[in-house]
Amino acid sequence: MGGISDGDERPMKVKLDIDCTPLEARTFFGLPDVQPMQEKVMAEIEGRMLQALQATDPETLIKTWMPAGMAGFEQLQKMFWNQFTAAAGKGGQ
Repeated sequence: MGGISDGDERPMKVKLDIDCTPLEARTFFGLPDVQPMQEKVMAEIEGRMLQALQATDPETLIKTWMPAGMAGFEQLQKMFWNQFTAAAGKGGQ
């Protein structure tokens, strides 16, 4: 009655709560310490982000958006001015 029987097999649940740091868990399971590599990767990411922020300098953005410099902007102004004067000349006639 109180012993083990073959006909009454029920699954047994076991729950373990382990309170440890990630470093302690890696050491326990024999995994490598990745902290030095992670620090190097984070330093590289930080360097790249700083370089990207330098690219957001207004002067750099203008040079990127207008490769021909101000000459392209002046041509755009002349084109608009010519269109406005042509439209004004037709309207006055």
